[in-house]
Amino acid sequence: MQSTQHNLENRETMTLIGSDKVEGTAVYRPNGDRIGSIARVMIDKLSGQTAYAVMSFGGFLGFGEDYYPLPWSLLKYDESLDGYVVDMTDEQLQGAPHHTSANGGSWEDRNWDRKVNEYYHVPPYVI
Repeated sequence: MQSTQHNLENRETMTLIGSDKVEGTAVYRPNGDRIGSIARVMIDKLSGQTAYAVMSFGGFLGFGEDYYPLPWSLLKYDESLDGYVVDMTDEQLQGAPHHTSANGGSWEDRNWDRKVNEYYHVPPYVI
């Protein structure tokens, strides 16, 4: 029983990380400037592939934040920052598809996925 408990507590390995550890992780620009944090990770139910991370940006103490879906393929983990790095300018971020609520209505819309992928010029996570 103790080995099972140990496995449940192991939320991170050299190459894997538990979703609960990803949520709240900071997102940085390549120069080290913090731009937001991961609010949640969206995973395709059928394929099991990670579609995108939803980054919260702006606001104060959780109020007034906007939520930006970032294709998972754009995020690179940086051990020295203990966070994810994404190479995007303020202009790119301001023009990106986003919601003003974490519970925005179009998260489940396939057209929303297409809009996000087209904006960031990435292939769809499901082929």
